[in-house]
Formats: sequence, C-alpha cells, structure tokens
Amino acid sequence: MAGNALTSSSSSRPFSPAVDARSINLGLAAIAFISPQNHPILVRAVSGSQEDLLKYHYLAHTSLDVIDERIAAASKAPIESYLGFLYALEDVAVYGYITPLKLKIVIILTLSDAVVRDADVISIFKALHWAYYRAAANPLLKLHTPLDTPNDHILVVGSPEWVSFRKRVDEVARAAGALPVDSAS
Repeated sequence: MAGNALTSSSSSRPFSPAVDARSINLGLAAIAFISPQNHPILVRAVSGSQEDLLKYHYLAHTSLDVIDERIAAASKAPIESYLGFLYALEDVAVYGYITPLKLKIVIILTLSDAVVRDADVISIFKALHWAYYRAAANPLLKLHTPLDTPNDHILVVGSPEWVSFRKRVDEVARAAGALPVDSAS
C-alpha cells in the first residue's frame, strides 16, 4: 500500500521523480521543508552558491505568512495541498505546498521568460512530499527531537540518518534539471 500511496496523474504506477519530472527544467534554486510548528527542517540550495542559503532561509520564512493567510482564508473549505504561486521577490518566484499533517514544502524558482506550468510544479511537490514520507517512515529518524537552541535543527538534519532524505531531495532536484546528473553533493 505504501508504494502506491502517491501515483502519477497519467497512470496508477507509483510516482517516480526520475520518470515524471525528467523533462522539467524550471530553474529550481532551493527547496525548504518546514515543520508544522514553523521550524525549518531542511533548506537546500540546489543551484547557485551556498552563500545564497541565508537568502533562501529568509524566503522560506517569509512564505509562511502567505501560507498562513491562504490557510485562514480557506478555513471553511478543505485546503488544497498545492498552494500555488505565493509571491515573487527580486529574481525568484516562491511556490508552496502543505501536507495533510501541516508540513510545509516551499520551492524557490529563478525567474525567467519560460512558462511555469502548475502541473510541472505539482509534480515536483509530489516527489518532494514522497521523499519526506519515505524518510519519515524510517524508525531510526528522529523528526521530533527537542530543540534547545535555534540551530539544533541543523545538527539533526546533518545527522547520518538524514543522509538518505537529503539524497532523495537531491534526486528530485536532479530530475527537475537543477542539479547535474553526476552531482553527488
């Protein structure tokens, strides 16, 4: 059942980011996973320099305000997982997704003249959600480690148990054209 929990829109086979997102080249710059308590779980810069990581943290945190507004506006109706385009700032566009357990996934795309189709963005979000789901299914992974200092989440995500999650996120970024095929970061 777990293998069929997330299927692609074109068939009933399990979703595979390598197959379904291969031709997508959206200019993916960063991916952020944010806990239901609004703590960053993982902010991953997938293109550009690592110096931009602070900028991506800022963009992920500012997207929380927009996500909260959308959730409050839809309080009477069921919330759609895909929140769509949240906002644009300088040279990037920010898109949001929220899981049924209130995990927030934010992707940051570089602005270009290319048309960004919602179906392509949804495909990326589903692959990222699946990567998180697979990581959360690991009984050795501690998702709810008590955080004593603001930087404890960095230590948790840097632990060996999180390596497979980071690799899955990188696989989705690679399938989306953001990382070269031979990248092993």
